[in-house]
Amino acid sequence: MSSSQFGALHSETGAHGSLGHGYGHSQDRYLLRFESLFHAGRGLSFPCDERGQVMLDLLSEQARGNYLFARAVVGHEYATPVVQRSDE
Repeated sequence: MSSSQFGALHSETGAHGSLGHGYGHSQDRYLLRFESLFHAGRGLSFPCDERGQVMLDLLSEQARGNYLFARAVVGHEYATPVVQRSDE
């Protein structure tokens, strides 16, 4: 993936940012957060359950692509993800 493609995928998201709608109650309470290794305070967040399981079928196409990319570059672009309560 080129840096321009990465730039198009990389966006800081809030609790629900560019994610799809229709998450169940458990999915609304937790976020799986991938922190950027190079840009302090930036990263990607995805609704998940308390174990960090992300329901891929409920993500928008763009969010699903961002999630899969972030997972693939853990240790290179993003730190190991952490589960956070969404109200933090």
